[in-house]
Amino acid sequence: MLGTQMIAKGLDFPNVTLVGVLNADTALNLPDFRSSERTFQLLTQVAGRAGRAEKAGQVLIQSYNPEHYAIRFAKDQDYEGFYAYEMSIRRQLGYPPYYFTIGITLSHKKEEEVVKRAYEVMGILRSGLSETSKILGPTPKPIARTHNLYHYQILIKYRLEDELGPTLNRVLALTQERENSELRLSIDHEPQQFL
Repeated sequence: MLGTQMIAKGLDFPNVTLVGVLNADTALNLPDFRSSERTFQLLTQVAGRAGRAEKAGQVLIQSYNPEHYAIRFAKDQDYEGFYAYEMSIRRQLGYPPYYFTIGITLSHKKEEEVVKRAYEVMGILRSGLSETSKILGPTPKPIARTHNLYHYQILIKYRLEDELGPTLNRVLALTQERENSELRLSIDHEPQQFL
């Protein structure tokens, strides 16, 4: 039997005793702080498809990076070890659940225009938010151009921020200005992907 990631999602195949995962570390290269978690989840879920009921199972994992902690912990089925390691990294780098995140995406037909507006947004954020908030960017999105639009992103990481609402309203007001009529701006609270 051959399948995609969907095969790992809770289906019961009683006669499956061998599961192989090709390029298990592909998702680790995505620009997303959750990539290790998603890789660990997928590997542990797919491993659960092998050796159901009385039959013994075996899992083969192909990886270019077999020493990555997500693959090592998945191989050992060490959920608690993975959790402790992942939470340590997130605490050090300021990611959820220790910080909240907001993603701001700006899009425009002209790259120089979207870059200019992204730096304007950065100025609004820096002047409006406290120094405890972390602002990353602006940077081109990993898929920087689609539908004849250039896309740039800014990420805000914060804990408690009294001025967040008013500051984001000032950012939104930027799109209402006449010279910004072709600017597209989206604000995503707790973005689930960064592509």
